[in-house]
Amino acid sequence: MMTRRAFLMSAMGMVAFRNETLDMVERLVSRFEGLPEDEEFWVQIQQAFALDRTMINLNNGGVCPSPRVVQDALRRALEYGNQAPSYFMWRHLEPQIESVRTRLAKSFGCDSEEIAITRNASEALEICLFGFDLQPGDEILTTTQDYPRMINTIKQREMREGIKLVQAKVPHLPRSHKELVNAIAQAITPKTKLILVCHVIFLNGQIYPVREIVRLGKERGIPVIVDGAHAFAHIPFHRDDLGCDYYGSSLHKWLLAPVGTGFLYVRKEKIENLWPLMAATAEQKKDIRKFEEIGTHPAANHNAIAEALTFHEMIGIERKYARLRYLQERWTRKLREEKNVRFHTNLGRRDSCGLITVEIEEIEPEKLANWLWDKKRIFVTTITSDDYKGIRISPNVYTTVSEIDFFAEAMLEAARKGIG
Repeated sequence: MMTRRAFLMSAMGMVAFRNETLDMVERLVSRFEGLPEDEEFWVQIQQAFALDRTMINLNNGGVCPSPRVVQDALRRALEYGNQAPSYFMWRHLEPQIESVRTRLAKSFGCDSEEIAITRNASEALEICLFGFDLQPGDEILTTTQDYPRMINTIKQREMREGIKLVQAKVPHLPRSHKELVNAIAQAITPKTKLILVCHVIFLNGQIYPVREIVRLGKERGIPVIVDGAHAFAHIPFHRDDLGCDYYGSSLHKWLLAPVGTGFLYVRKEKIENLWPLMAATAEQKKDIRKFEEIGTHPAANHNAIAEALTFHEMIGIERKYARLRYLQERWTRKLREEKNVRFHTNLGRRDSCGLITVEIEEIEPEKLANWLWDKKRIFVTTITSDDYKGIRISPNVYTTVSEIDFFAEAMLEAARKGIG
Protein backbone atom coordinates (compact mmCIF):
# COMPACT_ATOMS: atom_id res chain seq x y z
CA MET A 1 0.00 0.00 0.00
CA MET A 2 1.50 3.33 -1.09
CA THR A 3 1.91 5.80 1.78
CA ARG A 4 0.78 9.40 1.94
CA ARG A 5 4.41 10.51 1.70
CA ALA A 6 4.93 8.43 -1.44
CA PHE A 7 1.82 9.89 -3.03
CA LEU A 8 3.01 13.41 -2.28
CA MET A 9 6.45 12.63 -3.69
CA SER A 10 4.84 11.31 -6.89
CA ALA A 11 2.75 14.46 -7.39
CA MET A 12 4.17 17.78 -8.56
CA GLY A 13 3.51 21.35 -7.55
CA MET A 14 0.17 22.21 -6.00
CA VAL A 15 -1.89 19.19 -7.06
CA ALA A 16 -1.60 17.63 -3.59
CA PHE A 17 -2.10 19.59 -0.37
CA ARG A 18 -1.44 18.30 3.08
CA ASN A 19 -4.77 17.48 4.66
CA GLU A 20 -5.71 15.75 7.89
CA THR A 21 -8.23 13.60 6.02
CA LEU A 22 -5.51 11.76 4.13
CA ASP A 23 -3.40 11.42 7.27
CA MET A 24 -6.43 9.89 8.96
CA VAL A 25 -6.95 7.40 6.11
CA GLU A 26 -3.29 6.43 6.21
CA ARG A 27 -3.50 5.74 9.95
CA LEU A 28 -6.69 3.73 9.50
CA VAL A 29 -5.24 1.55 6.77
CA SER A 30 -2.14 0.88 8.86
CA ARG A 31 -4.25 -0.15 11.91
CA PHE A 32 -7.19 -2.01 10.35
CA GLU A 33 -7.68 -4.50 7.55
CA GLY A 34 -10.71 -2.50 6.53
CA LEU A 35 -12.97 -5.50 6.17
CA PRO A 36 -16.33 -4.64 4.60
CA GLU A 37 -18.22 -5.23 7.86
CA ASP A 38 -15.67 -3.43 10.08
CA GLU A 39 -17.73 -0.40 11.13
CA GLU A 40 -14.92 0.98 13.30
CA PHE A 41 -12.95 1.45 10.08
CA TRP A 42 -15.74 2.68 7.80
CA VAL A 43 -17.31 5.11 10.25
CA GLN A 44 -14.06 7.04 10.22
CA ILE A 45 -13.91 6.99 6.42
CA GLN A 46 -17.40 8.46 6.50
CA GLN A 47 -16.08 11.39 8.54
CA ALA A 48 -13.99 12.46 5.54
CA PHE A 49 -17.13 13.91 3.94
CA ALA A 50 -19.07 17.06 4.79
CA LEU A 51 -22.66 15.96 4.16
CA ASP A 52 -26.26 16.70 5.06
CA ARG A 53 -27.07 13.70 7.25
CA THR A 54 -30.72 14.72 7.53
CA MET A 55 -31.13 12.97 4.17
CA ILE A 56 -29.94 9.66 2.74
CA ASN A 57 -28.43 10.01 -0.72
CA LEU A 58 -28.63 6.76 -2.68
CA ASN A 59 -28.06 8.26 -6.11
CA ASN A 60 -24.28 8.31 -6.13
CA GLY A 61 -24.31 6.74 -9.58
CA GLY A 62 -25.44 10.10 -10.97
CA VAL A 63 -22.81 12.27 -9.31
CA CYS A 64 -21.16 11.75 -5.94
CA PRO A 65 -20.04 14.20 -3.26
CA SER A 66 -16.30 14.61 -2.95
CA PRO A 67 -14.47 14.16 0.34
CA ARG A 68 -13.34 17.34 2.07
CA VAL A 69 -9.75 16.91 0.91
CA VAL A 70 -10.89 17.15 -2.72
CA GLN A 71 -13.13 20.15 -2.06
CA ASP A 72 -10.31 21.88 -0.18
CA ALA A 73 -7.89 21.33 -3.07
CA LEU A 74 -10.47 22.57 -5.57
CA ARG A 75 -11.26 25.68 -3.51
CA ARG A 76 -7.62 26.50 -2.88
CA ALA A 77 -6.69 26.19 -6.54
CA LEU A 78 -9.65 28.34 -7.59
CA GLU A 79 -8.64 31.06 -5.15
CA TYR A 80 -4.98 30.84 -6.15
CA GLY A 81 -5.75 31.07 -9.85
CA ASN A 82 -8.23 33.88 -9.38
CA GLN A 83 -5.50 36.23 -8.16
CA ALA A 84 -4.49 36.71 -11.81
CA PRO A 85 -5.94 33.91 -13.95
CA SER A 86 -3.92 34.61 -17.08
CA TYR A 87 -0.75 34.21 -15.00
CA PHE A 88 -1.44 31.94 -12.02
CA MET A 89 -3.98 29.64 -13.72
CA TRP A 90 -2.30 29.31 -17.10
CA ARG A 91 1.33 29.37 -15.99
CA HIS A 92 1.22 27.67 -12.59
CA LEU A 93 -1.91 25.52 -12.35
CA GLU A 94 -2.53 24.35 -15.91
CA PRO A 95 0.89 22.63 -16.34
CA GLN A 96 0.08 20.46 -13.31
CA ILE A 97 -2.39 18.55 -15.46
CA GLU A 98 0.61 16.43 -16.48
CA SER A 99 1.04 14.94 -13.00
CA VAL A 100 -2.70 14.21 -12.91
CA ARG A 101 -2.38 12.53 -16.30
CA THR A 102 0.45 10.36 -14.99
CA ARG A 103 -1.55 9.38 -11.90
CA LEU A 104 -4.68 8.50 -13.90
CA ALA A 105 -2.68 6.47 -16.37
CA LYS A 106 -1.09 4.46 -13.58
CA SER A 107 -4.48 3.78 -12.00
CA PHE A 108 -6.01 2.73 -15.33
CA GLY A 109 -2.94 0.71 -16.32
CA CYS A 110 -1.70 2.49 -19.43
CA ASP A 111 0.93 4.95 -20.66
CA SER A 112 0.48 8.58 -19.65
CA GLU A 113 0.59 9.52 -23.34
CA GLU A 114 -2.67 7.58 -23.79
CA ILE A 115 -4.83 9.54 -21.31
CA ALA A 116 -6.73 12.74 -22.11
CA ILE A 117 -8.48 14.51 -19.25
CA THR A 118 -12.04 15.46 -20.18
CA ARG A 119 -15.06 16.96 -18.44
CA ASN A 120 -17.07 13.75 -18.27
CA ALA A 121 -17.66 10.40 -19.94
CA SER A 122 -20.02 11.94 -22.49
CA GLU A 123 -17.31 14.24 -23.81
CA ALA A 124 -14.78 11.40 -23.90
CA LEU A 125 -17.14 9.08 -25.76
CA GLU A 126 -18.39 11.73 -28.17
CA ILE A 127 -14.77 12.36 -29.17
CA CYS A 128 -14.66 8.72 -30.22
CA LEU A 129 -18.11 8.51 -31.79
CA PHE A 130 -17.56 11.65 -33.87
CA GLY A 131 -13.85 10.97 -34.41
CA PHE A 132 -14.02 8.05 -36.87
CA ASP A 133 -14.34 8.70 -40.60
CA LEU A 134 -17.49 6.90 -41.77
CA GLN A 135 -19.40 6.77 -45.04
CA PRO A 136 -23.16 6.86 -45.72
CA GLY A 137 -24.58 3.42 -45.02
CA ASP A 138 -21.88 2.47 -42.50
CA GLU A 139 -23.30 1.10 -39.25
CA ILE A 140 -22.47 1.89 -35.62
CA LEU A 141 -23.58 -0.97 -33.42
CA THR A 142 -24.57 -0.51 -29.79
CA THR A 143 -27.20 -2.07 -27.53
CA THR A 144 -30.69 -1.34 -26.27
CA GLN A 145 -29.20 -0.78 -22.80
CA ASP A 146 -26.69 1.95 -23.66
CA TYR A 147 -26.74 5.56 -22.46
CA PRO A 148 -29.21 7.93 -24.21
CA ARG A 149 -26.66 10.69 -24.77
CA MET A 150 -24.44 8.30 -26.70
CA ILE A 151 -27.43 6.99 -28.67
CA ASN A 152 -28.28 10.60 -29.57
CA THR A 153 -24.68 11.19 -30.66
CA ILE A 154 -24.98 8.33 -33.14
CA LYS A 155 -28.42 9.55 -34.24
CA GLN A 156 -26.94 12.95 -35.03
CA ARG A 157 -24.39 11.31 -37.33
CA GLU A 158 -27.26 9.30 -38.76
CA MET A 159 -29.24 12.46 -39.62
CA ARG A 160 -26.27 14.47 -40.78
CA GLU A 161 -24.15 11.93 -42.63
CA GLY A 162 -26.41 9.02 -43.49
CA ILE A 163 -24.70 6.45 -41.30
CA LYS A 164 -26.95 3.94 -39.54
CA LEU A 165 -27.56 3.27 -35.85
CA VAL A 166 -28.06 -0.42 -35.02
CA GLN A 167 -29.02 -1.52 -31.50
CA ALA A 168 -28.59 -5.13 -30.49
CA LYS A 169 -31.45 -6.36 -28.35
CA VAL A 170 -29.76 -7.53 -25.16
CA PRO A 171 -31.43 -8.99 -22.05
CA HIS A 172 -31.19 -6.89 -18.91
CA LEU A 173 -31.03 -10.08 -16.82
CA PRO A 174 -28.76 -12.29 -18.92
CA ARG A 175 -28.44 -15.93 -17.94
CA SER A 176 -24.73 -15.78 -18.78
CA HIS A 177 -22.17 -13.37 -20.18
CA LYS A 178 -22.12 -15.47 -23.33
CA GLU A 179 -25.73 -14.45 -23.97
CA LEU A 180 -24.61 -10.80 -24.10
CA VAL A 181 -21.70 -11.51 -26.44
CA ASN A 182 -23.91 -13.57 -28.74
CA ALA A 183 -26.53 -10.82 -28.95
CA ILE A 184 -23.89 -8.35 -30.14
CA ALA A 185 -22.29 -10.89 -32.49
CA GLN A 186 -25.62 -11.60 -34.16
CA ALA A 187 -26.19 -7.89 -34.82
CA ILE A 188 -22.88 -7.43 -36.67
CA THR A 189 -23.18 -7.07 -40.44
CA PRO A 190 -20.66 -6.42 -43.24
CA LYS A 191 -21.51 -2.71 -42.82
CA THR A 192 -20.66 -2.57 -39.09
CA LYS A 193 -17.73 -0.16 -38.73
CA LEU A 194 -17.86 0.69 -35.01
CA ILE A 195 -19.15 -0.88 -31.78
CA LEU A 196 -20.07 1.00 -28.60
CA VAL A 197 -20.63 -1.00 -25.42
CA CYS A 198 -20.99 -0.17 -21.72
CA HIS A 199 -18.65 -1.67 -19.15
CA VAL A 200 -21.36 -1.27 -16.50
CA ILE A 201 -24.91 -0.54 -17.67
CA PHE A 202 -26.22 2.73 -16.22
CA LEU A 203 -29.80 1.43 -16.07
CA ASN A 204 -29.20 -1.47 -13.69
CA GLY A 205 -25.49 -1.95 -12.97
CA GLN A 206 -25.01 -5.09 -15.11
CA ILE A 207 -21.30 -5.69 -15.69
CA TYR A 208 -20.53 -6.59 -19.31
CA PRO A 209 -17.89 -9.04 -20.57
CA VAL A 210 -15.89 -6.29 -22.22
CA ARG A 211 -12.83 -8.40 -23.02
CA GLU A 212 -14.89 -10.90 -25.00
CA ILE A 213 -16.72 -8.13 -26.87
CA VAL A 214 -13.44 -6.36 -27.69
CA ARG A 215 -12.05 -9.66 -28.97
CA LEU A 216 -15.16 -10.13 -31.07
CA GLY A 217 -14.62 -6.73 -32.65
CA LYS A 218 -10.91 -7.27 -33.28
CA GLU A 219 -11.55 -10.59 -34.98
CA ARG A 220 -13.74 -8.71 -37.46
CA GLY A 221 -11.61 -5.59 -37.72
CA ILE A 222 -14.20 -3.42 -35.92
CA PRO A 223 -13.07 -0.84 -33.32
CA VAL A 224 -14.84 -1.12 -29.94
CA ILE A 225 -15.47 1.97 -27.80
CA VAL A 226 -16.07 1.21 -24.11
CA ASP A 227 -18.33 3.41 -22.00
CA GLY A 228 -16.80 3.14 -18.54
CA ALA A 229 -18.81 5.86 -16.80
CA HIS A 230 -19.94 3.49 -14.03
CA ALA A 231 -16.94 1.15 -13.89
CA PHE A 232 -13.76 3.10 -13.12
CA ALA A 233 -13.16 3.27 -9.33
CA HIS A 234 -16.27 1.12 -8.79
CA ILE A 235 -15.03 -2.36 -9.72
CA PRO A 236 -11.42 -3.62 -9.83
CA PHE A 237 -9.83 -3.78 -13.30
CA HIS A 238 -6.99 -2.46 -15.44
CA ARG A 239 -6.74 -1.68 -19.13
CA ASP A 240 -5.12 -5.01 -19.94
CA ASP A 241 -8.03 -6.89 -18.34
CA LEU A 242 -10.20 -5.43 -21.10
CA GLY A 243 -7.85 -5.31 -24.09
CA CYS A 244 -9.64 -2.21 -25.37
CA ASP A 245 -8.31 0.61 -27.56
CA TYR A 246 -10.86 3.28 -26.57
CA TYR A 247 -12.33 3.90 -23.10
CA GLY A 248 -14.16 6.89 -21.62
CA SER A 249 -15.22 7.50 -18.02
CA SER A 250 -16.50 10.13 -15.62
CA LEU A 251 -14.55 10.80 -12.42
CA HIS A 252 -17.28 12.64 -10.49
CA LYS A 253 -19.10 9.38 -9.91
CA TRP A 254 -17.21 6.53 -8.25
CA LEU A 255 -13.80 8.24 -7.97
CA LEU A 256 -15.36 11.12 -5.97
CA ALA A 257 -13.53 13.77 -8.02
CA PRO A 258 -14.93 17.28 -8.64
CA VAL A 259 -18.02 17.66 -10.82
CA GLY A 260 -17.00 18.04 -14.45
CA THR A 261 -14.05 15.65 -14.61
CA GLY A 262 -13.47 12.55 -16.71
CA PHE A 263 -10.91 10.86 -18.93
CA LEU A 264 -10.48 9.35 -22.37
CA TYR A 265 -8.07 6.52 -23.04
CA VAL A 266 -6.89 5.92 -26.61
CA ARG A 267 -4.22 3.34 -27.37
CA LYS A 268 -1.14 5.19 -28.59
CA GLU A 269 -1.10 3.87 -32.15
CA LYS A 270 -4.79 4.76 -32.56
CA ILE A 271 -4.48 8.45 -31.62
CA GLU A 272 -3.33 9.65 -35.03
CA ASN A 273 -6.43 8.52 -36.92
CA LEU A 274 -9.04 9.68 -34.39
CA TRP A 275 -10.28 13.23 -34.98
CA PRO A 276 -10.58 15.53 -31.94
CA LEU A 277 -14.02 16.91 -31.13
CA MET A 278 -12.67 20.49 -31.25
CA ALA A 279 -10.00 21.63 -33.67
CA ALA A 280 -6.34 20.95 -32.93
CA THR A 281 -3.20 21.73 -34.93
CA ALA A 282 -1.67 19.37 -37.47
CA GLU A 283 1.38 19.08 -35.20
CA GLN A 284 -0.84 17.52 -32.52
CA LYS A 285 -2.01 14.69 -34.77
CA LYS A 286 -0.31 11.98 -32.68
CA ASP A 287 -0.62 13.79 -29.33
CA ILE A 288 -3.26 12.66 -26.81
CA ARG A 289 -3.57 16.31 -25.74
CA LYS A 290 -5.35 17.18 -28.98
CA PHE A 291 -8.49 15.79 -27.33
CA GLU A 292 -8.20 18.43 -24.58
CA GLU A 293 -8.46 21.42 -26.96
CA ILE A 294 -11.65 22.91 -25.51
CA GLY A 295 -10.59 26.53 -25.01
CA THR A 296 -10.34 28.34 -21.66
CA HIS A 297 -11.41 26.20 -18.73
CA PRO A 298 -10.72 26.02 -14.97
CA ALA A 299 -7.51 24.22 -14.10
CA ALA A 300 -8.67 23.67 -10.52
CA ASN A 301 -11.18 20.98 -11.48
CA HIS A 302 -8.74 18.65 -13.18
CA ASN A 303 -5.92 19.32 -10.69
CA ALA A 304 -8.13 18.24 -7.77
CA ILE A 305 -8.46 14.83 -9.41
CA ALA A 306 -5.08 14.12 -7.79
CA GLU A 307 -6.57 14.32 -4.31
CA ALA A 308 -9.50 12.10 -5.31
CA LEU A 309 -7.05 9.52 -6.63
CA THR A 310 -5.04 9.68 -3.42
CA PHE A 311 -8.14 9.18 -1.27
CA HIS A 312 -9.33 6.33 -3.50
CA GLU A 313 -5.98 4.54 -3.68
CA MET A 314 -5.34 4.84 0.05
CA ILE A 315 -8.61 3.04 0.72
CA GLY A 316 -7.80 0.58 -2.08
CA ILE A 317 -10.08 -0.53 -4.88
CA GLU A 318 -10.41 -4.10 -3.58
CA ARG A 319 -11.39 -2.83 -0.10
CA LYS A 320 -13.81 -0.33 -1.62
CA TYR A 321 -15.34 -2.94 -3.93
CA ALA A 322 -15.85 -5.31 -1.00
CA ARG A 323 -17.57 -2.57 1.02
CA LEU A 324 -19.93 -1.67 -1.83
CA ARG A 325 -20.76 -5.36 -2.29
CA TYR A 326 -21.39 -5.67 1.45
CA LEU A 327 -23.80 -2.72 1.48
CA GLN A 328 -25.58 -4.05 -1.59
CA GLU A 329 -25.98 -7.55 -0.17
CA ARG A 330 -27.12 -6.16 3.18
CA TRP A 331 -30.17 -4.35 1.75
CA THR A 332 -31.01 -6.72 -1.12
CA ARG A 333 -30.99 -9.76 1.17
CA LYS A 334 -33.80 -8.24 3.26
CA LEU A 335 -36.02 -7.83 0.20
CA ARG A 336 -35.35 -10.98 -1.80
CA GLU A 337 -38.19 -13.00 -0.29
CA GLU A 338 -40.84 -10.32 -0.80
CA LYS A 339 -43.20 -11.61 -3.50
CA ASN A 340 -43.90 -8.20 -5.01
CA VAL A 341 -40.28 -7.03 -5.08
CA ARG A 342 -38.46 -7.55 -8.37
CA PHE A 343 -34.76 -7.00 -8.91
CA HIS A 344 -33.83 -5.88 -12.39
CA THR A 345 -30.16 -6.57 -11.77
CA ASN A 346 -28.37 -9.88 -11.49
CA LEU A 347 -27.01 -9.82 -7.95
CA GLY A 348 -24.07 -12.21 -8.41
CA ARG A 349 -20.50 -11.02 -8.04
CA ARG A 350 -19.67 -11.38 -11.75
CA ASP A 351 -22.68 -9.29 -12.70
CA SER A 352 -22.95 -6.32 -10.34
CA CYS A 353 -21.51 -4.41 -7.41
CA GLY A 354 -22.88 -1.21 -5.86
CA LEU A 355 -25.53 -0.15 -8.38
CA ILE A 356 -28.85 -2.05 -8.37
CA THR A 357 -32.32 -1.42 -9.83
CA VAL A 358 -35.37 -2.69 -7.95
CA GLU A 359 -39.14 -2.48 -8.43
CA ILE A 360 -42.13 -2.91 -6.15
CA GLU A 361 -44.91 -4.24 -8.36
CA GLU A 362 -48.03 -2.09 -8.69
CA ILE A 363 -46.19 0.99 -7.38
CA GLU A 364 -44.98 3.35 -10.09
CA PRO A 365 -41.26 4.09 -9.63
CA GLU A 366 -41.79 7.85 -9.64
CA LYS A 367 -44.43 7.58 -6.91
CA LEU A 368 -42.17 5.29 -4.88
CA ALA A 369 -39.23 7.69 -5.27
CA ASN A 370 -41.42 10.61 -4.19
CA TRP A 371 -42.72 8.67 -1.18
CA LEU A 372 -39.18 7.72 -0.13
CA TRP A 373 -38.21 11.38 -0.25
CA ASP A 374 -41.33 12.92 1.23
CA LYS A 375 -41.77 10.40 4.06
CA LYS A 376 -38.26 9.08 4.68
CA ARG A 377 -35.86 11.71 3.28
CA ILE A 378 -34.26 9.06 1.07
CA PHE A 379 -33.14 10.32 -2.35
CA VAL A 380 -33.10 7.86 -5.27
CA THR A 381 -33.47 8.09 -9.04
CA THR A 382 -36.01 6.34 -11.23
CA ILE A 383 -35.30 4.08 -14.20
CA THR A 384 -37.61 3.53 -17.12
CA SER A 385 -36.77 1.46 -20.18
CA ASP A 386 -38.73 -0.51 -22.76
CA ASP A 387 -38.20 -3.72 -20.78
CA TYR A 388 -38.35 -2.73 -17.12
CA LYS A 389 -38.70 0.09 -14.64
CA GLY A 390 -37.80 0.71 -11.03
CA ILE A 391 -35.63 2.81 -8.75
CA ARG A 392 -31.85 2.72 -8.97
CA ILE A 393 -29.90 2.41 -5.71
CA SER A 394 -26.23 3.38 -5.53
CA PRO A 395 -24.56 4.01 -2.13
CA ASN A 396 -20.89 4.89 -1.73
CA VAL A 397 -18.20 4.59 0.93
CA TYR A 398 -19.69 7.41 3.01
CA THR A 399 -23.03 5.56 3.28
CA THR A 400 -23.60 4.14 6.77
CA VAL A 401 -25.02 0.76 7.67
CA SER A 402 -27.84 2.48 9.58
CA GLU A 403 -28.76 4.41 6.42
CA ILE A 404 -28.82 1.23 4.33
CA ASP A 405 -30.90 -0.57 6.96
CA PHE A 406 -33.31 2.38 7.16
CA PHE A 407 -33.76 2.24 3.38
CA ALA A 408 -34.37 -1.52 3.47
CA GLU A 409 -37.01 -1.10 6.20
CA ALA A 410 -38.69 1.67 4.20
CA MET A 411 -38.84 -0.62 1.15
CA LEU A 412 -40.32 -3.44 3.25
CA GLU A 413 -42.94 -1.05 4.54
CA ALA A 414 -43.83 0.05 1.01
CA ALA A 415 -43.91 -3.53 -0.27
CA ARG A 416 -46.11 -4.84 2.57
CA LYS A 417 -48.35 -1.86 3.35
CA GLY A 418 -48.26 0.23 0.23
CA ILE A 419 -47.56 3.95 0.10
CA GLY A 420 -51.13 5.24 0.49
